Amino acid sequence: MRTRFAPSPTGSLHVGGLRTALFSYLYAKKHNGTFILRIEDTDQVREVAGASAAFVRALVWAGIEPDEGVLLDSSGEIIEKGAHGPYFQSKRLEKYAHAIKILLEKKHAYHCFCTPERLDQMRKTQQAKKQAPMYDRTCCSLSEEEVKNKIDAGEKYVIRMKVPDDEDVVFVDEIYGTMTFKAHTIDDQVLLKSDGFPTYHLAHVVDDHDMKIDCVIRGEEWLPSLPKHLLLWRFLGLRPPKYAHVPLILNADRTKLSKRQGDVSTEQYIQKGYLPDALLNFLALLGWNPGTEQEMFSLAELTDAFSLQRVQKSGAVFDTQKLDWLQGQWIRKILLNEFVSRIRPLVETAYPVASKDADFSAKAAHIQERITFFPEAPGMLSYFYEEPSASLELIASKKQKVEKSEVSDILSFLIHALESIPGDGNWTSDRIKNVLEDVNIMSYPNLKKRKYLWVLRAILTGREYSPGAYEVAGMLGKEVTMRRLKAFAS
Repeated sequence: MRTRFAPSPTGSLHVGGLRTALFSYLYAKKHNGTFILRIEDTDQVREVAGASAAFVRALVWAGIEPDEGVLLDSSGEIIEKGAHGPYFQSKRLEKYAHAIKILLEKKHAYHCFCTPERLDQMRKTQQAKKQAPMYDRTCCSLSEEEVKNKIDAGEKYVIRMKVPDDEDVVFVDEIYGTMTFKAHTIDDQVLLKSDGFPTYHLAHVVDDHDMKIDCVIRGEEWLPSLPKHLLLWRFLGLRPPKYAHVPLILNADRTKLSKRQGDVSTEQYIQKGYLPDALLNFLALLGWNPGTEQEMFSLAELTDAFSLQRVQKSGAVFDTQKLDWLQGQWIRKILLNEFVSRIRPLVETAYPVASKDADFSAKAAHIQERITFFPEAPGMLSYFYEEPSASLELIASKKQKVEKSEVSDILSFLIHALESIPGDGNWTSDRIKNVLEDVNIMSYPNLKKRKYLWVLRAILTGREYSPGAYEVAGMLGKEVTMRRLKAFAS
């Protein structure tokens, strides 16, 4: 099984493109096959320098590195690897020219000399008549002599495919099932541009044949072009691969995912600190249903479970809340020593004293269950390395149902209860919990537990969110805990 991902280097890698690459990778690996990266760089005007290398780096980051095609060597330079290259379309012009020669000889293609101005006027006329915009075949009937004279005169031309208008094009898509297209609704597509570069339609067919692609997995926006491609396969005397058109990724309002409503570049998600496991897990579930209640999948688990039959036809909404939830879940799965190594440089940059903290790993363990992105760590651990600024507005929280008039009594309770605990080895999270609960029951029976825990946690951390009050007090130690409580009380 040979599959491919074939992006155009006209910008950064769209997350929809990453999902297409993922599906192609999973399908190949599911069948012990080969995943290929080809670069479709025929649009020389819009090409962005460095985009091809960025594509490869993104795939490597995600863990779905190509087996063949355009790769990076050990120094980060682009190379081509494989027996079916070149893998840049700009290096394959002779192959497209050969295919055009065959199509012209078989009368399946023709020269078109229409100027952009004439084509623009033609489209305006069709729109005014509420007709579908299609080429009107003005040049289709030119004789060989007329074509030669125009070429000799230096007139610019393109090569168009000659579509039959009296048949149905029938195909079975791996996702959409049997599809029927009326040939008379298919435009005479440009195959070769005036600059000698092919359009996607011709290049895709020639390349996928030469590279022995077994299944083309691509976005559903290419469905209208499918009959053109099927005709080209037939006109060239070639057997088409399987096709699978995956659904669109949508914004929350069910419009096509666009940068006007949020981030769409894979690079943006990498820079924000998303884990590859989380992003791939999320993208896989956009349009694919595993058939179970399982939500978290490693790449290996995705490979085992994936099938095109479970890819849905309708668009999938890009839910950033679900992505962030998965990000948090994957953070929890990281081994503690790795988690510590990822956050320690960030924390030490913000608080150099952390470099001398012998208990840093224990503190890190308490925030791993609450963190979503590594850069949050310095803020979440700040109260260990600097005095927090806890305001009365934070302490007297409507959300926590603590009134300002209650704060003084709650502080008295906390100071009274905690002072009774010896400061040596007896100062532990469990001992703090037991003492507070005992004193609460015996001396302050009307004080609700959630209120004093909130006040304790808020004063010690100065944060709305943090590990539990017992854990924080235990890690800070008695001296710091009592100092902060008394300072606020004064």
